[in-house]
Amino acid sequence: MTIEFQVEGMSCQHCVTAVTNAIREHDNGAQVRVDLASGRVAVESAQPAETLKAAIDEAGYTVTGITSGTASGSPGAAR
Repeated sequence: MTIEFQVEGMSCQHCVTAVTNAIREHDNGAQVRVDLASGRVAVESAQPAETLKAAIDEAGYTVTGITSGTASGSPGAAR
């Protein structure tokens, strides 16, 4: 399933790496896409959204919104 997070506090490539690594500590196979300009982080993972949110929070960033997307492999799924 793809989950989108709205994240505050990211301002550089180091932030992108920190968020990506934090998520991958909980799901090594997660596909993570970060749009630094908009503060959006899209994650394709089997982990629950709350687990991934906690990982982002622990990395020092603030999640201000969560949107669950489509299941992996279904029509319209982000890849």
